[in-house]
Amino acid sequence: MIELNLLPDVKMEFIKAQQSRRLIFSVSILASAISIVLLFSLLSVDALQKKHINDLTHDITTYTTQLQNKAQISKILTVQNQLGSLTALHASKPAASRLFDYLNGVTPANVSITSLTIDFTQNQITITGTSDSLGSVNKYVDTLKFTKYTTDGSSAANPAFSNVVLSSFGVNTASKDNSQAATYTITLDYDKTIFDITQNVKLSVPSLTTTRAQVSTPTDLFKAANGGAK
Repeated sequence: MIELNLLPDVKMEFIKAQQSRRLIFSVSILASAISIVLLFSLLSVDALQKKHINDLTHDITTYTTQLQNKAQISKILTVQNQLGSLTALHASKPAASRLFDYLNGVTPANVSITSLTIDFTQNQITITGTSDSLGSVNKYVDTLKFTKYTTDGSSAANPAFSNVVLSSFGVNTASKDNSQAATYTITLDYDKTIFDITQNVKLSVPSLTTTRAQVSTPTDLFKAANGGAK
């Protein structure tokens, strides 16, 4: 079968140009439609966002006004803030009740305390008391110097006390009580860990002398001074 092209070349080019124009026009219409849809979508999102922000701002203003109109709101907020800090305050306070256990554990049976001052800020202790002899006082000083402590979860033994100094001592010739034959004052620094409420602390006392904790019926740890030192 023989096909003859009866259309001149000019006519064919014209038809091709029309087809191309229709294709470009269709693509342009489609692109415009997509652009319009995207534009309306963006405008809708922007409008919704602005409305949401305005609603939130209105709610914040409303609730703020309601809170401000509540009676004693400042006191309520202050109490809430203080309650929130109680846990941290509790963890930072020293375990002062351990002091008496420590003293019983390190103080020789023949040494008494007449007064004690502890500074939890400077980590310092001053002990004043009496003893049956200055030799017992020196043993007390050595016991404090060589006492160590350990904490749960750690096997490391650290000195519990440092800078232990027998700052004053004397012979109490006016006393008729042999247990108060000598007087002393000891100053020392302590490792703040031993009073850390978050730590379980165990003291390790050297066996230099018999302490009150080792005596079945020890005498009173604290005793009033009798007579004066000379």
